[in-house]
Amino acid sequence: MRASPLQKLIIAILGWGAALLMFFPVAWMVLTSFKTEINAIHSPPLLIFHPTLANYGHVIHLGDYIGALTNSVVISVGATILGLIIGIPAAYAMAFFPNRWTKDLMLWMLSTKMMPAVGVLMPIYLLCQRSGLLDTQTGLILVMMLSNLPIIVWMLYTFFKEIPGDIIEASRMDGAGPLAQLRVVLLPLAGPGIASTALLSIILSWNEAFWSINLTATNAAPLTAFIATFSAPEGLFWAKLSAASTLAVAPILIFGWATQRQLVRGLTFGAVK
Repeated sequence: MRASPLQKLIIAILGWGAALLMFFPVAWMVLTSFKTEINAIHSPPLLIFHPTLANYGHVIHLGDYIGALTNSVVISVGATILGLIIGIPAAYAMAFFPNRWTKDLMLWMLSTKMMPAVGVLMPIYLLCQRSGLLDTQTGLILVMMLSNLPIIVWMLYTFFKEIPGDIIEASRMDGAGPLAQLRVVLLPLAGPGIASTALLSIILSWNEAFWSINLTATNAAPLTAFIATFSAPEGLFWAKLSAASTLAVAPILIFGWATQRQLVRGLTFGAVK
């Protein structure tokens, strides 16, 4: 049953309304970043003002923005690569060699994402401290990887299950071992799904603030921890905080827009047969 023109109009209005509602905080943050500190806290809020780039100059030159950006890139990409190295074989084994414990194991892995991160802050902090990984890129990469690993395995497991088992069986009949099946057959077929999983892992690692703030100080602080430095005992510097937040989200927003086609393609992988 096709929708009438009125129904299509209502759906379009609702869609645009939801999109504008979600985009409003981002737009307000960008607008505030061009205000002075006085204008940023003015009540009622000012919509007409003389814009300034002083906040961006302060964030870039007086703050260590480049260092934080480098840490974010290294940590996000490193956690994603390490997660895929562990997650791909795990998902492959669960998808094509299941046993009676596979579903329970998958649910247990997913249940770890339901646990509040603050509940394991102390043991993870002590482990990083005693192993010399506190305030290091390596320590944060390991924590981010472990945090995202359940999602990585679940997504890859779903993508691998969409691949017909007859293809794997045919390669097995041709003498291909498990590693050859994974490298020659499975990875090329599941390429879109693996790409979307990697993109999602990068985004999740980039946006992670809890572990970044609690496990870093200066050396390995990514952009999420860098934003928190613009609060002081005297209060929040809203204009500078907005400029820092804009510079922190801009790279990942651009990355998301540039890769949205690949992300959607991977998330819909196997939806239509």
